[in-house]
Amino acid sequence: MNTTLESYYLSKPEPYQSCLLALKDIILRANPAICHERKFQIPFFTYKNKKLGYLWLNQKKLMLGFCLDKSLQETVGGIKPKDKYESFRIDPNADLPIEIIMEKLTYYLGRIDAGL
Repeated sequence: MNTTLESYYLSKPEPYQSCLLALKDIILRANPAICHERKFQIPFFTYKNKKLGYLWLNQKKLMLGFCLDKSLQETVGGIKPKDKYESFRIDPNADLPIEIIMEKLTYYLGRIDAGL
């Protein structure tokens, strides 16, 4: 992990730090081709050079988001598509909703695979 990403995680207080690190591990273990970088000042994940998802801590609100890259969407009526984002709040004091996370990862990874 590069130092700016590492410092992002290590700068967060508990219980957020542990939760962010666990989420990062879950996402990266879902597929060895998932890349991890810092984009928009937050941890961002890509797959086959397409946007996949992100982790965001805004004050005390921890969010896990997924992205459907605009390049995977059809252009309808000459209107250029935009990236579509979906996010949900994670409670750092509760068990992680691993089934939901894996379901979402499988869906978005599948969309990217189908679109290439």
